[in-house]
Amino acid sequence: MSVSLGDIAGMIAALAFVVLVLRMGAVVGKAGKVLDETRAGVREITDETVPLLREVTDTVAATGQQVARLDTISSNIATMTTNVSALTSVVTATVGRPLIKIAAFSYGVRSAVDVRRVKPPNKGGGRP
Repeated sequence: MSVSLGDIAGMIAALAFVVLVLRMGAVVGKAGKVLDETRAGVREITDETVPLLREVTDTVAATGQQVARLDTISSNIATMTTNVSALTSVVTATVGRPLIKIAAFSYGVRSAVDVRRVKPPNKGGGRP
C-alpha cells in the first residue's frame, strides 16, 4: 500500500473539515442555549407582565369611577355654596337690617344720655 502525497493532503483536508464542523457545532450549540435562555426570559416577562397589565387596567377603571364620584361631590358642593349664599342674603335682609337700625337707635340713645350726664342741669327754672 503506497500512500501518495495527494492522499496525505486529502486526509489533512478531511481532518480540518471535521475540526471545522465540530467547532461550528459548538457555536450552534451555544447559540441554541442563548436562544433557550432568551425564550425563558421572554416567557417570564410575559408571565409577569400580563397580570401587571390587568392590575393597571383595574386601577385605571377604579380611578375613573372615583373621578366620577368626585365630579358629583363637586357639583353638590357648588349647589350647597349657592344655597348658603342665598341663605346668607336672606338672613342679612331679615335680621341684619333691623339689627343695624337697633344698633343705630341704641347709639343715639347712649349719645343722648351721655350728653345729659355731661351737661349740668339748668337751675333757672326756664328753658336753656
